Amino acid sequence: MTGAGVSAESGIPTFRGEGGLWSSYDPVKVASIDNFLEDPAAYWRVSRERGPAVLAARPNPGHLALAALETAGHLVGVVTQNTDGLHQDAGSRRVIELHGSGRVVQCLDCGTREKRAEVQARLGEEMPPRCRACGGVFLKPTVVLFGEAMPMAAVEEAFALAKAADVMLVVGSSLVVYPAAHVPLKAVEAGAALIVVNAEPTPLDHLATVVIHGRSGEVLPELAEMLSAA
Repeated sequence: MTGAGVSAESGIPTFRGEGGLWSSYDPVKVASIDNFLEDPAAYWRVSRERGPAVLAARPNPGHLALAALETAGHLVGVVTQNTDGLHQDAGSRRVIELHGSGRVVQCLDCGTREKRAEVQARLGEEMPPRCRACGGVFLKPTVVLFGEAMPMAAVEEAFALAKAADVMLVVGSSLVVYPAAHVPLKAVEAGAALIVVNAEPTPLDHLATVVIHGRSGEVLPELAEMLSAA
């Protein structure tokens, strides 16, 4: 399971902690479904500033190492809290997105979908951007905002993988966001070994067989190399 720390090494700011997005913006005002429906422009004004860096980001060595582990048969799949699509860009085939995808935008009025990059390009002309099909102003990325339920199919698949796992590797997640943090707990309850790779301590470190405090882009390539040589 991966969190924002993995994407941070590709230049995507994290949400929490020093320098995180929520240190500059009120998450309730810019990333809750109630406020989005009241003022969609508030969300898109932040996106106008933050979006280009996200769209320009590329997979880092951590992403690539996870894809290599899957190709080699050591990894069954990636459960991610991230919405940037970088795991897929790196070559990971089975990616379960607990918080949806930020690469697709859907009109809440008519259901029409567009690529995020196309909507992002219109932000200098339209605020908020309008649906090209119906003209509606409620264009929303297919990410889970505060106040929305996580996609049930993704949650069920993540828990099924956790319960069947021999080892649960958690990378770049603070493990303070629920229900996502329940995924490694389910794995431990089912008898899996837990490995945590994160720059800072997490609340679940005491349950882990191995804890490595480090950057995923440095630790994961070494792990992949060790397994390939085993």
